[in-house]
Amino acid sequence: MTQHTEFAHVVDRVRRLLPVQPEVALILGSGLGALAEAVEHAVALSVTEIPGYPPSTVEGHAGRLIGGYLEGCPVVVVQGRVHCYEGHSPQAVAFPVRLVHALGAQRLIVTNAAGALNPHFRPGMLMFLVDHINAAFRSPLVGALQHCPQPFWRGSPDLSAPYDLAWIEAAEQLALQLRIPTCRGVYLWTLGPSYETKAEIRMYRRMGADAVGMSTVPEVIQARQLGMRVLGISTLTNMAAGMQQGPLTHEEVLAVGFQVRDRLERLLRGIIRQLYAKKF
Repeated sequence: MTQHTEFAHVVDRVRRLLPVQPEVALILGSGLGALAEAVEHAVALSVTEIPGYPPSTVEGHAGRLIGGYLEGCPVVVVQGRVHCYEGHSPQAVAFPVRLVHALGAQRLIVTNAAGALNPHFRPGMLMFLVDHINAAFRSPLVGALQHCPQPFWRGSPDLSAPYDLAWIEAAEQLALQLRIPTCRGVYLWTLGPSYETKAEIRMYRRMGADAVGMSTVPEVIQARQLGMRVLGISTLTNMAAGMQQGPLTHEEVLAVGFQVRDRLERLLRGIIRQLYAKKF
């Protein structure tokens, strides 16, 4: 049995267990999983029920796939992502993206918790991703052509605009209406799991990064290769090394994520409402 055939069986299994054809998929980052509880008529699957799905081992990442309706729109929510630093390959990290796309999602909203590098930003702000830097130098597409049948291989994706500018502009207008402060910035992906040194932060700032984190980029690369429209939002949970007093901790990331989750939920609900109303 080929890998493509095995994946097709997995998709059929999940489709039977999760009877929703989603229009949009959401990947929720550290401490941001509460939005999944707002999904109506929800059916939740533990990732352990999905063959080939990589397990999450990080606190704050529940490891569930949830199908249902948010603001009337059919959605699928990845509650808890996986990371390369857990020992997973980029191909495994991007597995949920391939799965939600196969289920029908043509749009992806990806969220994460990130450290701010831009001195004008502050913890608690929401940042729309306009570009990214792959400082881990890894891709989920490496080797894909070897096991992906030609009709399903769309070629190397153009990453000159990985995040949908029209979608960002619509979301920014919505944020203004909701009086939620946001900013735009470039996200830089590091492998982790250690936080960055002060010297590395100085280098990343010179490279043009506004925020740094340990996720998102493999998922976005995979989504763009599949032709999905992508919106990325970072919750800036802390100032990066050398830009704040005291050490950085994962508990701090979770705590700030908890503090701003109501704001993020209101924003995401509004974005989904816009999509369902076909306003752009």
